[in-house]
Amino acid sequence: MRVIYSEDHKLRDARTELHDGQLVTPFEAPFRAEWILAAVREAGFADVVAPDTHGLETARKVHDPAYLEFLRTVWERWVAAGYNGEAIANSFAVRRTSQRIPENIVGAIGHYANAADTSITKGSYEAAIASMRCALTGADWLNAGNRFAFALCRPPGHHAGIDLFGGYCFINNAAVAAQRLLDHGAAKVAVLDVDFHHGNGTQDIFYRRSDVFTASLHGDPVHAFPYFLGHADEVGEGEGTGVNKNYPMPRGTTWETWSAALADALMRIKNFGAEAVVVSLGVDTFERDPISFFKLTSVDFVRMGSLIAAAGLPVLVCMEGGYGVPEIGLNVANVLIGLEA
Repeated sequence: MRVIYSEDHKLRDARTELHDGQLVTPFEAPFRAEWILAAVREAGFADVVAPDTHGLETARKVHDPAYLEFLRTVWERWVAAGYNGEAIANSFAVRRTSQRIPENIVGAIGHYANAADTSITKGSYEAAIASMRCALTGADWLNAGNRFAFALCRPPGHHAGIDLFGGYCFINNAAVAAQRLLDHGAAKVAVLDVDFHHGNGTQDIFYRRSDVFTASLHGDPVHAFPYFLGHADEVGEGEGTGVNKNYPMPRGTTWETWSAALADALMRIKNFGAEAVVVSLGVDTFERDPISFFKLTSVDFVRMGSLIAAAGLPVLVCMEGGYGVPEIGLNVANVLIGLEA
């Protein structure tokens, strides 16, 4: 198991998050990656490397280039406009409004935001690029004929859509990795999202494409962030019809129900003919996660890895969520243990 990790994730160290009507210390913080790295090393995964220096060529195939340019320049524009503090969206391009992009930086942030939880800070772009490079380097490891890789991506990516950021996500690491696998010879790839929260950004990117099967196991969006996508009747459009599968599940979901959904998703991935699987791994399905409501235990994450490995496909794991409890490191390590077992 190759582990790809960049110290540049620390460049994103936000101080503010809008949560339950208050500005709080963000749940998504540098300690997450540090806990995870320490735990996977303790579990024996010692092949830890820095990512290669990839550019934006692959990212431009899944994200709007104008959006990527916005990410590159937003902090400088915010500071130049004379604003203090971190940049948080306070207006949005909502239903029945113009989709023209405002020149004012506050309006531009609102145009590209899908949630107001995620502040933009100095270093956010650089950290997002490093995170993307971890995913691309992991994809290259699979392209070289290896079976497993773990990209310790931070910030996460699965809420980042074609031209949207939010949910702590700026560049969709799993989507960029899937595109990289396609560009290097795979005819079909799957993205399996096991984070508690629906992978709305990944669905947005691949919803009308037939070469990437997307499956997401998550809290029912009637009750859980990101709320506006992730229902069972969202199955893709056009060429992508039937290539998107959602598994919304209720509060208190345990391994028995959750694993049945995983087994069904893996069966569909194999029937689709995927040649590799990119796993958007969130361990916020854990029973004590502070912002989720599933009830998986630490042992269940070993089982999760074993089930995914049993599909017999090369697997790239991209880190997504999991917050605020020391067990996030153990739970990630357990998934990797299950994969290799």
